[in-house]
Amino acid sequence: MKRSWMLGAATVGCVSGLLFGMVAQGQAEPKAQSGDVARGKTLFVRNCAGCHGPQGKGDGYRILGPDPANLTAPSTRKKSDADLLKTIHDGKPNMPAWKVLLSEKQSRDVLAYVRTLAK
Repeated sequence: MKRSWMLGAATVGCVSGLLFGMVAQGQAEPKAQSGDVARGKTLFVRNCAGCHGPQGKGDGYRILGPDPANLTAPSTRKKSDADLLKTIHDGKPNMPAWKVLLSEKQSRDVLAYVRTLAK
C-alpha cells in the first residue's frame, strides 16, 4: 500500500512538472511571436490607414455601415492580442478579412504597430 501511494505521488509530481513546463513555455511564447513595429507600420500604411486613418483614429474613408474602429481608443487597448488578431484575420462587417493577404507574422507585425497607437 505504501509503495502504491509513493508511485501515485511520483506520477502526480511528474505530470504536474510537465504541465507546469508547458504553461511556462506557453507564457514565454507570445514574446517569441511578437511582431516587428517597423514592418507593422509599413503594412498598416499600405493596408489599413485608408480606413483607420494615418494615426489609426478611425478617420479615414467612410463606407456605408459602421465607422472604422478608432485604434487609439481605450477600448482597443483593453482588447487582448488574440481578439485583435482574430479581427485582423476574419475582418468585420465593413473590414475585409486579411488572412488571405497577410501571413500570421505580418498580422502580428500590424498588431505590434497598432499597440503603439493606443498609447
